[in-house]
Amino acid sequence: MSEEQNGDHTTQRGEGLSFWLVGFVLLIVLPLLNVLPGTDSPLHVSDFTLNLFGKFLAFAILALGLDLIWGYTGILSLGHGVFFGLGAYAIGMHMMLSIGTESVYGSALPDFMVWNQVKELPLFWRPFSSAWLSVAAAILVPTIFAAIFGFLAFRSRIKGVYFSIITQALALSAWLVFNRNETNLGGTNGLTDFKTLFGFRLSEPGTQRALYVVTVFFLGAAYLLCRRIIKSRTGKVLVAIRDSEQRVLFSGYSPANYKLFVFVVSAALAGLAGALYVPQVGIITPAQIGVLPSIEMVIWVAVGGRGTLVGAVLGAVGVNLGRSILTNHFPELWPFFLGGLFIAVVLFFPDGCVGLLRKLGGSWSSRRAGNGLDKPLATSEPGPR
Repeated sequence: MSEEQNGDHTTQRGEGLSFWLVGFVLLIVLPLLNVLPGTDSPLHVSDFTLNLFGKFLAFAILALGLDLIWGYTGILSLGHGVFFGLGAYAIGMHMMLSIGTESVYGSALPDFMVWNQVKELPLFWRPFSSAWLSVAAAILVPTIFAAIFGFLAFRSRIKGVYFSIITQALALSAWLVFNRNETNLGGTNGLTDFKTLFGFRLSEPGTQRALYVVTVFFLGAAYLLCRRIIKSRTGKVLVAIRDSEQRVLFSGYSPANYKLFVFVVSAALAGLAGALYVPQVGIITPAQIGVLPSIEMVIWVAVGGRGTLVGAVLGAVGVNLGRSILTNHFPELWPFFLGGLFIAVVLFFPDGCVGLLRKLGGSWSSRRAGNGLDKPLATSEPGPR
């Protein structure tokens, strides 16, 4: 085995160990620290903290999909908030129908429909009475929507900044549609005041703990799926499209098919993230599916390091953790901090935090090699003549 193959094998082994170690901490250690230690113990993880991390990890699933299409394929989408919102609204509509007569007005219809004087449940709401159909819709609706949109865009050879602009227009259009009361989706207030999911009370800590565990499980599955894609021949073609689409075209491949595939996968992951997000947060509004949240999602990946799956996860968790802290203490500073962070990434470390750490690690290794610290010690005794 060559030295390069040995290096790849060691890297893959390290990635595998890190994956299972982080998974063990997220899936086993944190839930146990939520249940076992007393609330006065310094090791206790509160229900609020666990719920907060559940939300961040749902965002990380979306970031993985966005990194797949932007970091590995070079297609900047500024409309992924739409796919996130479609998944969230699918589960939110089911939870609204599950409220039943527990609503403020005691009607089987959601409260906002009673307020808007809607007399009968709209036809497109009826399939969401089924829990499993709603779960399927949370994935299938954004997937089908992305397939249609992507087919039209990529077959028309729309790429680069033009693709970013039309996805931004898509996000703006969706925001306008979801804001209208006539669409019967709650208008600007969105869907909220959920009571149960699959018969379990959302107010119970055990339900929120289970949602956290399910989110960790799906994050791990999404990571493995994305890793499998980028390690496959398809992944190599995606990277080649990012580096030189013309060369891929001349090699006999169809870039449009590969771009459509990765766009649909990333939309499905965004829908899954939305479906996991809404029961943990308890609300979904048009404000979370427009242009601004879509751009913020791009910043997560840019800060973490695009083109690295780990960077996408770290960026989503890190930026949202910073947002949670700053908005609690200095809410007026958050927009300036986020904008400054994005500018700093673009100007000073375009490969994100993971790329910066790799450069620092490479510089340190080079310095050690230059100082002779990695070389075997030379003996002062003369050799045989």
